[in-house]
Amino acid sequence: MSELVVVGKLGAAYGIRGWLKIHSFTGDPEQVFSYQPWQIGKDGNWRDIAVAQWRRHNEGLIVRFAGVEDRTSAETYVGLDVAVAAELLPPLPEGEYYWRDLIGMQVVTESGFALGVVNGLMETGSNDVLALTAPANDPFGKRERLIPFLLDQVIKQVDLAHKTITVDWDPDF
Repeated sequence: MSELVVVGKLGAAYGIRGWLKIHSFTGDPEQVFSYQPWQIGKDGNWRDIAVAQWRRHNEGLIVRFAGVEDRTSAETYVGLDVAVAAELLPPLPEGEYYWRDLIGMQVVTESGFALGVVNGLMETGSNDVLALTAPANDPFGKRERLIPFLLDQVIKQVDLAHKTITVDWDPDF
């Protein structure tokens, strides 16, 4: 099986005809439906599922799966992740990165000081932020660092081949 990428999460059951709310993690929320087939699951336990219908509802999206015709059946899917094969995602333009590609990368300053390893990213509204796990022997006693993902200002180079991100950042901050 190819690498799976989580692109959404199923929310509460909606109505009595088997619909569920879906929280899309794609830039354009409706884009989640263009990546098919879906796998749903949790903790690495995945299974195929076919989308029968989807539509906008108020400010969100709802989905109904093939064979799911009532609320009771729909409730068994609440809270499950929605994933697709990584190769279904489009290639990104130069200088843009999928978050999944950045997780696990080593972050170093321009002078070569190891700040830590990317363990996650956050959206703040103004910019994305790298969350790093600092090295165990960090001389500043840091356990975690948060570094804004600002290309050219803070992020100087992303080297996917060597899994390193070079930054202009004070190690004491």
